[in-house]
Amino acid sequence: MKINRLSALLSIICLGASAASAVQYYPGTFSLSDVKLNDPTLVHAMELNLDVLKQYDTDRLLQPFLREAGIPTDAVPFDNWADLSGHVGGHYLSALAIHYASTGDKECLDRLNYMLDELEKCQKASGDGRICAMPHGEECFAQIKNGDVGIVWKYWVPWYNVHKTYAGLRDAYIYTGSEKAKKMFLDLCDWGIGVIENLTPEQMESMLNNEFGGMNEVYADAYDLTGDEKYLDAAIKFTHHWLFDSMLEGVDNLDNRHANTQVPKAVGFQRVAEAARKAGRNELADQYQKAADFFWNTVVYNRSLAIGGNSRREHFASASDCISYVEDREGPETCNTYNMLKLAEGLHRMDPRAEYADFYERAMYNHILSTQHPEHGGYVYFTSARPDHYRVYSQPNQAMWCCVGTGMENHGKYGEFIYTYDNDSLWVNLFTPSLVQWKNKGLNIDMASDFPHSGKATITVNPKKSVKATIYVRHPRWVKDGKMSVKVGGVDYAKDSKSSSYVKIDRKWKKGDVIEIDMPMEWTMEEMPNLPHYVAIMRGPIVMGAATSQDNLYGLVADDGRWSHIAHGPLTSVFDTPMLIGDRQEMIAKLNNNAKEVPGKKMHYTVDGLLPGKWSSLELQPFSSIHDSRYMMYWLSMPEAEYANFERWHKADEALALALDERTIDAVTPGEQQPEADHGMKTDKSVKGVHVNYPWRATEDGGYFEYTLDTKSLPELSLMVKCDNDPARSLMVQIDGVALEAPTSTEASTNDFNVFEYQLPKSMIDGKQTITVRFSGKDNKPSSQVYNLRLCR
Repeated sequence: MKINRLSALLSIICLGASAASAVQYYPGTFSLSDVKLNDPTLVHAMELNLDVLKQYDTDRLLQPFLREAGIPTDAVPFDNWADLSGHVGGHYLSALAIHYASTGDKECLDRLNYMLDELEKCQKASGDGRICAMPHGEECFAQIKNGDVGIVWKYWVPWYNVHKTYAGLRDAYIYTGSEKAKKMFLDLCDWGIGVIENLTPEQMESMLNNEFGGMNEVYADAYDLTGDEKYLDAAIKFTHHWLFDSMLEGVDNLDNRHANTQVPKAVGFQRVAEAARKAGRNELADQYQKAADFFWNTVVYNRSLAIGGNSRREHFASASDCISYVEDREGPETCNTYNMLKLAEGLHRMDPRAEYADFYERAMYNHILSTQHPEHGGYVYFTSARPDHYRVYSQPNQAMWCCVGTGMENHGKYGEFIYTYDNDSLWVNLFTPSLVQWKNKGLNIDMASDFPHSGKATITVNPKKSVKATIYVRHPRWVKDGKMSVKVGGVDYAKDSKSSSYVKIDRKWKKGDVIEIDMPMEWTMEEMPNLPHYVAIMRGPIVMGAATSQDNLYGLVADDGRWSHIAHGPLTSVFDTPMLIGDRQEMIAKLNNNAKEVPGKKMHYTVDGLLPGKWSSLELQPFSSIHDSRYMMYWLSMPEAEYANFERWHKADEALALALDERTIDAVTPGEQQPEADHGMKTDKSVKGVHVNYPWRATEDGGYFEYTLDTKSLPELSLMVKCDNDPARSLMVQIDGVALEAPTSTEASTNDFNVFEYQLPKSMIDGKQTITVRFSGKDNKPSSQVYNLRLCR
């Protein structure tokens, strides 16, 4: 990496402008440089992440941008997720800017300016404002401009990819004040407008069926920076009406939809609402705010787990399929929570309701904090909710997953939402020990706490001179009505306050005034959405998990493998995990009365009489602190009589499912976005859908779809295919162009599915690390609907 020293020096001069830029950009948000974190855990996470960022090879991150711009480079590209190359480079820009604003670290700034210099060369070489690292991006976007919007399906999410560059340039400006980044961002925005300006509403809607990240968000951002309504109009044009219209009507249409395709759209709805309000287009602002708020509510209250995360296998589960949360390896995705926090923060700016902060606290402390390894700093993609499973971690310059990109940003933003303000009012949203400089009012707010170990906190108010101001202290959802105390000078302002609200303290503040806060930390159990016989153990807002074993942690630190972000180790039968069998209220009483902190292990507890047998001494600890281990997040919980029936009906079925999982060496769920992308799907004239919570893909006349599967170089394999048994449809299966003969076994299920198993001839797999499996209908007719395929031992 060659650092442009002059550029770095100029940016240091601009540092003073950084805070003003951030505050001006997001009204009521303190600059990260105005907030000092004093929480040892969060400070460690931020500093460790800073070290990790410095291990990334910026030249390799830049390589695909230079390649597509026709600029020679000796850098070696990253192999992992190469078809999406460039997306992590955009996140890296954001992360450098965020961590520079948080820490003032000079190397962050040097790296940021080096990347901006190189990306500026790419933008100048393009001649039209474009900066794109996606393979063959110039041709793709040229075809879109000419009206061929279907071309987006021939690439890996083109607009999603380029959105990360937009966001990185925006963040480089708003967090560091870089005027170069601002100009590059707006030039890129102008290029994008040129791509879509002649597309009809119908063409836009068709194109937006393909994942496009937060393109509506960044165009609303461009309007905010310039006041030019062409950018607001572009943001509105990037409205995906399939989602927006439904959310506006209060209709949840999210079942079985790819979750992180939808969440950024809603972030964009919120940003369009803010921009439209600023433009005086209040009716439009009301609509977009309403749609964003309904989306947030239905995801938070109907579709989120105790840690604040959502989705399994990257998709929203239906109410009737929430059992898949505790059956699948692939639990909530980190990117989803990253974006849900942005949405909560934005909605709070427009309407400072405590429920947004309640969610933010839960998701930040339980999910986001848990997704960084506390020693080597690797990032987590999936946080499995399956009892006794585990997570795997990235390492620098290998894993190039989407959750590496958002993970780079997450741990520099812990100071962003502790406090917010508006004119003469300040909101205390989180209880993180910290110091904020409220420059507009000439006072400092110093919060001391041992949160989340304790629910006690003190806030010392130090104005330069006596000043009138209103401070709102959140009464969290996890503290019952009337149980919170917020005292100033012996007066309890929270005497009649209710859960999930703000306690208002309106007074003239003088130097040394102290707010004393007391929030009882009770133990509770929280049921999984739509699955009441699985519960999470909570202490206040903190999910208390348990480390169970270090057995079979395959792939704990991921390599460059395409599927290495998944914890592939064997699944454990729920009947071999610790359970909470008995009267639930009695167990909650034991938690509150018998929990004892383990000496020398802060926030580790044993609970006499809670768990039976070998699990009796199991320690409960914050889920975020469990690493390099199998763990419990959710526990099977039911009365003894009910459990006896459950065991009788489910134990044999689970044994069969685990045996099949043990045989499986690779698998695809057709119709689900990420498994298909991970397996290099190619298709022509195919369609997809969902039937009784099972996604499927099928062909139309003369079409096909195919996937590349990993054989692990094993000598004897079979292919198992689950499909419908509609007699009007048929299925032809080919391996590397050679048709398979009749299956060696056929199994009809009770749900009218067929399961075919084909023994693969050795000639088809000998010496091959991968095989391509193609599906089509016989005689060029429509194919059967394929629900699942597995390559088995």
